[in-house]
Amino acid sequence: MNGFSYHEQILLLFSTPFYIIIIGAEILLSNFHFHKKTYTLKDTLTNIYLTLANGSIDMAFKLSYLWILTLVANHSATQPLSNTVVYWLLLLILEDFVYYWLHRFDHTTRFLWAVHVTHHSSQQFNFSVGFRSSVFEPLYRFIFFIPLAWLGFRPLDILFMYSATQIWGTLVHTELVGKLGWLEKILVTPSHHRVHHSSNPKYLDKNMGMFLIIWDKLFGTFQEELSEKEYAPIQYGLTHNLENPNAFTIIFHEWIQVFKDVTRGGLTWKQRMGYLFGPPGYSHDGSRKTSRQLEKEEEEARLSSK
Repeated sequence: MNGFSYHEQILLLFSTPFYIIIIGAEILLSNFHFHKKTYTLKDTLTNIYLTLANGSIDMAFKLSYLWILTLVANHSATQPLSNTVVYWLLLLILEDFVYYWLHRFDHTTRFLWAVHVTHHSSQQFNFSVGFRSSVFEPLYRFIFFIPLAWLGFRPLDILFMYSATQIWGTLVHTELVGKLGWLEKILVTPSHHRVHHSSNPKYLDKNMGMFLIIWDKLFGTFQEELSEKEYAPIQYGLTHNLENPNAFTIIFHEWIQVFKDVTRGGLTWKQRMGYLFGPPGYSHDGSRKTSRQLEKEEEEARLSSK
């Protein structure tokens, strides 16, 4: 069984030079037209390092999870839809739906956040940040695709659709594109994704979609990007950024902290499980805050200052 479909090979062939062109264009525009430094050499090299690490793990594990998805598909109660247009349109919608829940669990479950945190660790926001991959996500991402295989979608088509929507997910990592009118109501846009990468309390864990923004609006995780008059300038990165990130800590720093939290003395089993399966920021003694607690505190401070 080949780990790459013909469609994926074509996608890779055309997307690679396209990415190089748009990143080069963004660097030129941001520096010489907008006079804004959106790239640093160290951050860009880190993004390349993380996407190569992610790609290596994905390649090594791909045949294994393709075998699992194929096994499920072979036991599906349904056959692939005969209407090609309906088949691909339905796959697009359902793949984006399951990705929304993958992404939401990445943000709301501590041990998954320990994987995903690398993607949010940059204090820059540009096309190259779209390649700042969650290195170990390929080890569990396929689990969310199992229902699609069970519904009769071909495994290679599922992976192709994920790769295709990822292109859009990369393109929304930019500060150079403003709001896009009526498209803001349907698609994930750069404006929506700037909110997602913000560490401002009001914006934390919002706008989880990859391609369609409708899931966030349906399930209560949508937040519009507000002007600086309405709220505050966006601050990218983590609520507590790494002081001296290196090739090891940028991937494993949250895992190290999880281990320290879970193994500290004097905790109940419920508290230990809270540090592992609870939301990021959970603490048994209130020494840290979750995203919703930070948002609530900010709102209370705003109201009290009026």
